[in-house]
Amino acid sequence: MKKDLDISADERYWRARIFDSLSYPSVIISPDKTLVGANKKFYEAFNLSVKEIFGKKCFNMFLYKDTPCHSDQCSISKVIKDKKSHSYTLKHHYRWEERVFSPIYDDNGDVAYIIGSMRDITRTKSLEGQLHGVQEFITRVIHSSASAIVAADRQGNINLMNSVAKELFGDYNGGEGKIKHTEQLYPPGKAKEIMRMLRDENIGGKGKILIPRTTIVNAHGENIEVEMSAAIIYDEKGNESATMAIYNDLKDKIKVEKELKMTQKQLAQSEKMASLGQLAAGVAHEINNPLTGVLFYASLLLERSDIDESMKEDLGYILEDANRCKEIVKSLLVYSRSSGAKKNIVQLNDIVQQSLALIRDQQKFRNIKIEKNLSDEMMLIHADSSKLNQVLINLVINAADAMDGEGTITLTTYKEKYLGKIFLEIKDTGKGIPHENLSKIFDPFFTTKEVGKSTGLGLSIVYGLIEEHGAKISVKKTGSQGTTFVLEFPMHVASESVPFLCNS
Repeated sequence: MKKDLDISADERYWRARIFDSLSYPSVIISPDKTLVGANKKFYEAFNLSVKEIFGKKCFNMFLYKDTPCHSDQCSISKVIKDKKSHSYTLKHHYRWEERVFSPIYDDNGDVAYIIGSMRDITRTKSLEGQLHGVQEFITRVIHSSASAIVAADRQGNINLMNSVAKELFGDYNGGEGKIKHTEQLYPPGKAKEIMRMLRDENIGGKGKILIPRTTIVNAHGENIEVEMSAAIIYDEKGNESATMAIYNDLKDKIKVEKELKMTQKQLAQSEKMASLGQLAAGVAHEINNPLTGVLFYASLLLERSDIDESMKEDLGYILEDANRCKEIVKSLLVYSRSSGAKKNIVQLNDIVQQSLALIRDQQKFRNIKIEKNLSDEMMLIHADSSKLNQVLINLVINAADAMDGEGTITLTTYKEKYLGKIFLEIKDTGKGIPHENLSKIFDPFFTTKEVGKSTGLGLSIVYGLIEEHGAKISVKKTGSQGTTFVLEFPMHVASESVPFLCNS
């Protein structure tokens, strides 16, 4: 019997030691809500003694009032009724406390006492308030942004769309969004391509990408051009946890670009007309008047009966070349207005052959060798044959002038199928173009020749004709060994319903 009493005393001892070693201020409360004990932490925290708390009611100590609380709101009543823990949070002056009440059962499983613990959570509440403030601020920033912002989880399920994004993607359906997954935002396969680019550290850095222009799809299936920046969001371990993207609608920018391009085209046309206006008087005086005299007197000589047949043949050549000069004057109009092009599908090699056959000034080419490296492949382009003839003749004559009538002109054609382009290179063995003149060679009236030897319109006319064909002309190489011009044409694709014109 004595042994049992000793064990009970030991048990009471270590239980009391455990109670005193609890980290939080704690009290023992009887079912009638009377405080019957407290641990050291409680006495130290509240600077109280046993006499000051013993026999006090819980509402005196915990709620700082003299009247009991309503039974349906009392945590102690809930513990006795439910036989499980209950808690609540209370703010007293500047302190926040969390009160936890747990049952202590008797041998029959009924609630004999209640242990109440008080934890100071003032710092936690302060941090929660700060975090909530930061979250509110971030939310306001996101929803106030002028750009569309979308965020999604790892599976691509959309978690956030700000109001601008909903407007951009047309995501309205009585409050229920139609767009649920990132794959719905893009044309088929585009979402996976963007993720692949995001994971490629060689493109914009790890987890980041900026795409100046791409296509998205709105809820109505319409394509929209946007500028897009995207990023992968990583957790603290460096694992992918989410993705986000920012979109800017390029509709207004594209509209401005189109208007600017149209304005530039109109200005260029105005400049052409102004340039031709300046040239008109000079052309009339310097070319047409003497040309009329040449034609008139040559015709008179042909009508004379006292000249021999060999002279008549020479006069015929004079009239023929004078009439060619008239056609050259007409060609200036190509630069002043957009004439209706008669385009067909033609073989670029055939155009080259035709153009070389049209060059009849044998004197200029007496000491010039012309080489042709023409591709054996079909070099089909959509073009106006007569205008391309004019381009090639102009470039070949320029090349001859650059070599002072002696050297080699090489014409080369080839295609790059993967680019969808066909190229023509015209190379001479002249002295090259000075670096300071490279940016001006296509300007109207620019020439390095002596006054009276050139109008400076040749290359500007060539440039205008090439532009009409949606093609490009540039200087590929220039130097003391000569100059190479390269013409770049869009390659004709068989699906186009345009008639084919064979020039062979």
